[in-house]
Amino acid sequence: MRLLTRQLWFPDPRTAQRGELDGLVAIGGDLSLERLLLAYKSGIFPWSADPITWWSPDPRAVFEHGSFRLSKSLAKFLRKNPFTITRDRAFKQVIEACAVTTPTRRETWISQEFVAAYTALHQAGHAHSVECWLGDDLVGGIYGVQVGALFAGESMFHRADNASKVALHHLLQHVESRGFQLFDTQVLNPTTEQLGASQIPREDYLQRLSRAIRQPCLF
Repeated sequence: MRLLTRQLWFPDPRTAQRGELDGLVAIGGDLSLERLLLAYKSGIFPWSADPITWWSPDPRAVFEHGSFRLSKSLAKFLRKNPFTITRDRAFKQVIEACAVTTPTRRETWISQEFVAAYTALHQAGHAHSVECWLGDDLVGGIYGVQVGALFAGESMFHRADNASKVALHHLLQHVESRGFQLFDTQVLNPTTEQLGASQIPREDYLQRLSRAIRQPCLF
C-alpha cells in the first residue's frame, strides 16, 4: 500500500494488500477528474473520502454479456412495463439517492465529496445514469463510469419494488447493444450474485480492461 501525493500516478494494482485490507492499493491523492479516470483505466477505484482509499480487489466481480439472471417474477414484472426508463436525465439525483442510508443499507461510502466528483465526471461525459420513474417520481436508478468500452457500475437504489433491478437490466442491455466489452461491478455481493454477476481473477480483469479502454464506445 502506497501513500499518494499530488503527483498523478498509481502503483501497480497487483501490489494491493492481502488479508484484512484485501485489495487496498493506495491512500491519499484527490478525487479530481484526471485522477479518477486514471484510476479506472488502471483497474482501481476509490472507496472512501476521508481518507481517500483506492482499491483493486482480487477476484473482481463482473457481469458477462447475457449473464443477467431474469427470474420468473421479474420477467413478469418487466412485461407489465410499469416504469418510464431514461438515461442521463437525472444523474445527480441518482447518485444522491444512492448516498442515502436505508434500513437495509445502514452505511454508505458515497460522501458529498463523491457526489461532487462523480457529478463532474458526468458533466465531462465520463459517467452515466439510468433512471426509473413512476410519473414524475424518481423511484430507482443506477450510475457508473465509462472509459472506452468499459462500464463500471457503481451503485443503485430503489424506492419502489424492483426499480433498481429494472434499471440494472436496462443498463446491461443498453451497454451490450452499444458494443461495450467489460461491465465491472467491483465486489460480488448477495444481490449482484443473485442477478448473475460472477468473479474473475484480477489478472484476467486487467488484461480485459487494457483491451476495453482502447475501444471507443458511445453511451
